[in-house]
Amino acid sequence: MSNYEEGSIIEGKVTGIKPFGAFVAIDEKKQGLVHISEVAHGYVKDIADVLTVGDEVKVKIMSVDEASGKISLSIRATQEAPARPQSKPRTSGGGGARKPQATQQKQQGFNTLEDKLKEWLKQSNEIQADLNKRAKK
Repeated sequence: MSNYEEGSIIEGKVTGIKPFGAFVAIDEKKQGLVHISEVAHGYVKDIADVLTVGDEVKVKIMSVDEASGKISLSIRATQEAPARPQSKPRTSGGGGARKPQATQQKQQGFNTLEDKLKEWLKQSNEIQADLNKRAKK
């Protein structure tokens, strides 16, 4: 086990796939787990969409638990992160935490709790009135 150091990047072969991750053989006797969150950059809903048994993969050793013999692996850590889409430039000043007032007003759903409560009560009353009409028929 000591020949596997955390941070090392090695080749392995996918030996099994479960909903939570993939098992990767790193030699004839040892295998580790690539958790589904470490398979690729971005969200992976179904690991079978990304990996299949028998795939040769490059993995980074994230941790080695000598006591239990468990090895945590990452495929994502061996890949360059995809470029982020260009976001709108941030305005300088104001600490960057606040958005300009015009942006706040355009944002959908920016209501006070009081406004939302009035809206919910109105919707509830309309639904109740509709149900009462149906019940009378």
